[in-house]
Amino acid sequence: MAGKLEGKVAAVTGAASGIGLASTEAMLAEGARVVMVDRDKVALQAARDRLGAAVFPVTIDLLDAKDCATLLPQVLAQAGRLDIFHANAGIYVGGDLVDADNGAIDRMLNLNVNVVMKNVHDVLPHMIERGSGDIIVTSSLAAHFPTPWEPVYASSKWAINCFVQTVRRQVFKHGIRVGAISPGPVISALLADWPAEKLKEARESGSLLEASDVGEVIAFMLTRPRGMTIRDVVMLPTNFDL
Repeated sequence: MAGKLEGKVAAVTGAASGIGLASTEAMLAEGARVVMVDRDKVALQAARDRLGAAVFPVTIDLLDAKDCATLLPQVLAQAGRLDIFHANAGIYVGGDLVDADNGAIDRMLNLNVNVVMKNVHDVLPHMIERGSGDIIVTSSLAAHFPTPWEPVYASSKWAINCFVQTVRRQVFKHGIRVGAISPGPVISALLADWPAEKLKEARESGSLLEASDVGEVIAFMLTRPRGMTIRDVVMLPTNFDL
């Protein structure tokens, strides 16, 4: 039985691990071919070896402006078209603002905000020409609540939520759907920078999500009828508020 994304080509940034890998796996399960974009060439090749010929690994350092600009050309060279773009790559800076390193702040804002805007800017003409497309951006629960232990990270996600909502209003007339998924804390490498006591508390209380949970929701968003846009999904562990 064909999946609901049969014949579609997707590209996922930050695809070698965490939510990006889970998103890739969920779309593959629905029949899509997926261009996996990441700077970790070894992890990409391991994913390709495990997931099969429907995966196209593309090594790009998104923080390098020239490399970043090659995303769409490389996707088209590998797969010939682009139907779905999942802007997922991101990094985390937590803790008190006074303790944050300015270089780390610049790097995080560049990847979490500027790169997302540039990537979406670059893929839109292709989708507009084809009269169809889906763009999903990985946001965060932190975009919906002034999280006191991560003001820098949360600010980047508040900014990107505004970007998602405003771009969506510009491009829906071209048959392009734009949405954000905002998970609570997900078991991934990003949590390595969490304060140790916060991470311990979250683990003990069952307040963490699996990346695969997020991937399933992304697949749900993408497989709705074209007349329906799932604009925002906020997902959090049931025990998060304990």
